[in-house]
Amino acid sequence: MTEIIGTHPLMQKLGHVTSKVAKTAATVMISGESGTGKELVARRVHELSPRVDKPFIAVNCGTIPGDLLESEMFGHTKGSFTGAHDHRPGMFQLAHTGTIFLDEIAEMSGLLQVKLLRVLQDREIRPVGADKPFHVDVRVIAATNKDLQAEVKAGRFRDDLYYRLQVIPITLPPLRERRSDIPLLIEHFMRKHNEARPYPISISEEAMVLLWEYDWPGNIRELENVIERTVILSDAPVIRPDALPANIRSFLSEKKIPAPALGEEGMDLNAAVEEFENRMIDEALRRTNGNKQAAARLLGLKRTTLVAKLRRKRGADYQVPQSYSF
Repeated sequence: MTEIIGTHPLMQKLGHVTSKVAKTAATVMISGESGTGKELVARRVHELSPRVDKPFIAVNCGTIPGDLLESEMFGHTKGSFTGAHDHRPGMFQLAHTGTIFLDEIAEMSGLLQVKLLRVLQDREIRPVGADKPFHVDVRVIAATNKDLQAEVKAGRFRDDLYYRLQVIPITLPPLRERRSDIPLLIEHFMRKHNEARPYPISISEEAMVLLWEYDWPGNIRELENVIERTVILSDAPVIRPDALPANIRSFLSEKKIPAPALGEEGMDLNAAVEEFENRMIDEALRRTNGNKQAAARLLGLKRTTLVAKLRRKRGADYQVPQSYSF
């Protein structure tokens, strides 16, 4: 069973909704930055569904050349184009009775968007060169790291297809918005990549602090790559800060709040105070491994006051809208 690691409230809510959605055949649209685990969520939905023993077919729409994508998706008949020496089933046919995962859906051409819309409406596909359509029973899960609403407004993505895909919209949070899960993920990846070593290594608290503070633009994928590389290259039994990549070691010093200065044009005192307060909140949460009650004690605040400040600081990140944004 695919494992989605995380105890952050957003991830707990995600686990609840994926379990609920999996029992249906509804189309799912997963959005999120690169590396946030969109395919893992898609596999989790499939594995919790009645289709678990049927095929799960993943298609990356961004890596298949545009002139081949239609044939890859819907198949082709013998002689339908130069090089088509035999009949070949497409991904939708291979996924029949199972699930198809369409990653980077925003990279699909306008022509293919029309064909996909027809599949969603009629549950039929027409291979390239075929004179009649074929029925398919497929659960569709799509994913993108782009803002599809912006793509629709720009005319690059069909609005009718957008609404067909948005039956169950799920948005995955970037890793920097669920920092309390970073130690859990590090432990998981350390255990995974230690298996290839003659003896296991551990990670120091100082190195863990740096990994916590780093913003992870590549999200979980970047974190695993860093842990794998560090474990492979380490000659010491404990990973210390000097074993981490230079960009992570330097990040903390660059992130520190500069000392405010009153210049000729004055300064925004409220903004400076708010920035300092946010930094102290982040530090308290880091020290308490994300425990809000303990962090509030460190800051001399009531827990309700801290939660209110977090909501103001991070806005919608702490509120789950009706569209299941996690």
